[in-house]
Amino acid sequence: MELIEKIFGVGSDLTVYQMSARAVAVFFVALILLRVAGGRTFGRKSAFDEVIVIILGAVIGRGIVGASPFIPVIAASAAIVILHRLLGWIAIGNHTVGRLIKGEKLLLYSNGASNARNMQRAMISTRDLMESVRIMTNQDTLEDIDEIYIERTGEISVIKKSKKDNHNS
Repeated sequence: MELIEKIFGVGSDLTVYQMSARAVAVFFVALILLRVAGGRTFGRKSAFDEVIVIILGAVIGRGIVGASPFIPVIAASAAIVILHRLLGWIAIGNHTVGRLIKGEKLLLYSNGASNARNMQRAMISTRDLMESVRIMTNQDTLEDIDEIYIERTGEISVIKKSKKDNHNS
């Protein structure tokens, strides 16, 4: 126990070496937590995932600088990751829970018209909509666009009209 205290220190009065040792330990703990959380947590970047990243960073940082005891910080981090994973599993099978945690896609444009109510709800302007059209389709017109959504991740997706629809217009 003395050796561990000498390496990692106690409290917030840490040497450079002790804080560095804590940072290395936290790095490996964070890698394990990432594996438990799954790649989706840091890959998809939904609001649900972003909240976990922010909280986890804040909690783990306290362990590195000694603002909180090291073991409780690791335990709290593990609890956050396990809760995130559990809620993710529940959301897979329960649409209501999924909608509460992750949100729902909103239709922004369809049948040649913008959905002003959903655009206002998503705080998306017509300029934002057109920016997404330009980025995703390399065109500056809505002529070939069937629908536009803001997805649960906050990304805007653009669905082009099928070739058949273009010829019938």
